[in-house]
Amino acid sequence: MRVLRKLLIGLVALVAVLYVGLTVYAYWPGEAEVPAQALARPGDQFITVDGVDLRYRTYGTPGPNKSNLLLIHGFANSLQSWRDLAPLLGEASYVVTIDMPGYGLSGKPVDFDYHNGPQARVMVAAAQALGLERPTYVGHSLGGAIALHAAIQDADAGGLVLMNPGIITTGVPKLLTLPIPPLPRLSAKQFGSRDFRERFLKISYVRPEIITPQVIDEVMLATRSEGYRTGMTSLMKQYREGEEIPLLARVRVPTLIVWGDRDRNKTLAEAEELQQRIPGSTLVHVPDAGHYVHEESPEAVAAAIRSYLTSPRPRRSI
Repeated sequence: MRVLRKLLIGLVALVAVLYVGLTVYAYWPGEAEVPAQALARPGDQFITVDGVDLRYRTYGTPGPNKSNLLLIHGFANSLQSWRDLAPLLGEASYVVTIDMPGYGLSGKPVDFDYHNGPQARVMVAAAQALGLERPTYVGHSLGGAIALHAAIQDADAGGLVLMNPGIITTGVPKLLTLPIPPLPRLSAKQFGSRDFRERFLKISYVRPEIITPQVIDEVMLATRSEGYRTGMTSLMKQYREGEEIPLLARVRVPTLIVWGDRDRNKTLAEAEELQQRIPGSTLVHVPDAGHYVHEESPEAVAAAIRSYLTSPRPRRSI
């Protein structure tokens, strides 16, 4: 009995030491953060929406006969993810790519509600502030879930495009989303590591050579910006999945689903289920691309979106 008691005390002490060590590591100061606008790249613009500064870029020119597209990136990414697709779409449409609150060079307030519905409200408000009439919300991964919310919230929405969206499943490891301290701060610190981000990204690509040092430079801008560690910690505390499934039947705008068939975390069955749950939606398969379908096959994705935009697009009544 004494031996077991000693073993138990030793185990508890070990867990306590490990917990303290992880907490110290998670909150240990990193590199100094700088104002986001000091990190801005050519073409970056900023607009304040609901008290949050948002970075965005535009492609093409607005016009009375052109579609207006708002492109929303995925988890832990930024508008850089649209670097190849946006210029292609901008040839015939007016395109805005944007960093969501908490990501890229947009503001990262600690007290912000980072759940998908509130994020979508900011995206709708941004579309309105930027003068996008009847916008088509285009989202990848987590951005797809937020685009879904936006297309439902915005009575003026003209369409919805989803690319391997995080709606039925997110594909994000459960450990990264547990709200138990110090895990959210530890996750924020992990995503602040260049080596971790590179490994995390590359496993999602059929052709990982797409992730060049220049791409990682752009991805890592967020981690250098003011408020990253505290904002990302707050964001990770609020992460959850599955809340969008009941919304799928409420979609009333024409919907295109573009699916990279070689997604390692999201199956083809998920794509088919998504199409079945969104009445009248169109599913386009891209056989040689993975989760980041718009980066691996931008020409194929652009062609699918152009076809969708130019085909008859009646709204569905509900």
